[in-house]
Amino acid sequence: MADSRKVFSDSVTPLPAAEGPTHLGLMVAAAKPENKKEQMKVVFSLAIPADAQARLQQMVAEGKVASPQDIARNFSADPADAKALASWLKSEGFKVDKISADRTSLYAHGTVDQIQKSLDVNMVRVTKDGITYTAAQNAPSLPADVGKNVSAIVGLQPFRRAHKQFRICTPQSGVTTPLRHTRPAAAKTTAKTTAKKTTKTGGKAKAAAPAATASVQDGYLVSEILKAYNADGLSVTGKGQTIAILIDTFPTPADLKAFWKLNGLKTTINQIEMINVNGASMPPQEGEETLDAQWTSGIAPGAKIKIYASGTLSFADLDSALDRIITDLATEPGMRQLSISLGLGETFMAPDEIKAQSQKFLRLAASGVNVFVASGDAGSNPDVTGHSSGGPTQVEYEASDINVIAVGGTTLNLAPDGSVDSETAWVGSGGGRSGLFNRQPWQQGAGVPAGHERLVPDVSLAADPNTGACVILHGVRRQIGGTSWSTPVWAGFCALINEARTSAGKPALTFLPPQIYKLSGSANFRDVTDGSNGAFNAGRGYDMVTGLGVPNVKQLVATLG
Repeated sequence: MADSRKVFSDSVTPLPAAEGPTHLGLMVAAAKPENKKEQMKVVFSLAIPADAQARLQQMVAEGKVASPQDIARNFSADPADAKALASWLKSEGFKVDKISADRTSLYAHGTVDQIQKSLDVNMVRVTKDGITYTAAQNAPSLPADVGKNVSAIVGLQPFRRAHKQFRICTPQSGVTTPLRHTRPAAAKTTAKTTAKKTTKTGGKAKAAAPAATASVQDGYLVSEILKAYNADGLSVTGKGQTIAILIDTFPTPADLKAFWKLNGLKTTINQIEMINVNGASMPPQEGEETLDAQWTSGIAPGAKIKIYASGTLSFADLDSALDRIITDLATEPGMRQLSISLGLGETFMAPDEIKAQSQKFLRLAASGVNVFVASGDAGSNPDVTGHSSGGPTQVEYEASDINVIAVGGTTLNLAPDGSVDSETAWVGSGGGRSGLFNRQPWQQGAGVPAGHERLVPDVSLAADPNTGACVILHGVRRQIGGTSWSTPVWAGFCALINEARTSAGKPALTFLPPQIYKLSGSANFRDVTDGSNGAFNAGRGYDMVTGLGVPNVKQLVATLG
């Protein structure tokens, strides 16, 4: 009699047996993989007891922080489960690469042949965006005694990857740069470099064309954004704080230095730490990694920036990076803000992929880390690419997680004196109702619609690429937007508030949403009442395009700091 097995139905999306296209934007190319010796990374997620997870979630809601030692002692997976799983995998020929410090994730490598036999899964070849992958066609399983406390198996469908929430402004792609007010001559001179070359980014976008008029079409500078959100003239710089960034690759030091010089910042390269989480060869710079690093360090020039590069945007590699960030908290007590500008529509993900990552975001929130996540750049209906609005009405994960701060986007126009002329909801701002997460008690107030679903976003900031950010990429000044811009700026503002708290003898901020929803309608936020992201409209109070609105940073520093 065969051993009973535990089937992980939610760890994959079933693929058709016949060759042809699927709703996931891929083509089933062949029924069988050609190379059965091909190696694949698989992540086994181990659950913590349900009552322990509920206690940890309650601590987050109450604004309490658990120490790394407390989490290791009371909120980790059973070591016996991890040991049994590792032993079985080794007996099946797998190589166990590592087990996370809290034992909630076991990372292993195996051949396609081993995976098929040991996990009782059929592997096929699929093609997406011109790349062919080996992927599971059906749900994997484990022997019941080995898998009893395993909650997810991640990595068997590597074609499913997060996308970056940024757009490089380019007339060729339909994103046009509007007429901007003339800046001082010092800023104008850099526009000439834009005409020298046009560089493709990820095969999807090109650099903004040079200005045809006297005005400079190359994105807002740090000083302009600080003034727009009442953050100029503050005595805090983020000193003593660490901002983490999760992305797939590193920016170049030369680009960082050029950005700091252009913006008159005293930030040095010694404040930047680049961590290759998985020891992988780094992919080339596309702009996201550069935008994140330049704008976190620009808003908080006194902060330390730790860039965790996962090597790829597969969920297995992103999980590994999140585990490294959690582990580093024991030696980085000032790392209380994390910026993530990645996502994928909830309907395009396997539920277990979300379950595995959500457990990590709970641990980060319980550790006092505010995780800022871009809400998306395709409005209320993102497709599988995240760059167009042809998909179902949905929000994107990771922004929809209940333990992060989802950051939406606006269109910001400045008057000649640098004051805000207008600010409306950006049509690309991701937002709506989660189909997977329940609304938490803190998400309430004026404008919050009735219902039980988690609502996205929580807050917003400038994101429209037509009035985008100045970024130095490959030595050339670019104009880049997307919620990938609003997110690192919010992480920088969080570092400023945390420095103010430290100076006042207070502990760092705990999970922000329960605190800021109480401030809805106050002087701490500027309400954005015009505009739409497709299915939803901006309006008074909270809305599913701009959240609570954009920050009045000086007031937030006074209120929270």
